[in-house]
Amino acid sequence: MPDISVVLPSILQPLAGGQSILTAPAEGTVTVGSLLDSVTGGYPVLARRLRDETGALRRYVNIYVAGDEVRRLQGLETEVLPGQEVLVIQSVAGG
Repeated sequence: MPDISVVLPSILQPLAGGQSILTAPAEGTVTVGSLLDSVTGGYPVLARRLRDETGALRRYVNIYVAGDEVRRLQGLETEVLPGQEVLVIQSVAGG
């Protein structure tokens, strides 16, 4: 079964050991939330950058599954199929 890939923007790559893509096995039903738990397990700073203390996505983090923003789907409960790519986009505010 193909893995699921999580593609990180360059601004977050240093928090994942310099990797641009993190992968997780697609075993059983995988949701965006469980996928994030899996790929950020070894990267606690990255995990905190993506989600707040309650486990919700931070407002400046957008996650796309098959081109659709998860907030328009089922949020962290959105299912991810084997072989799909999950894209993380972090908004950068200027001032």
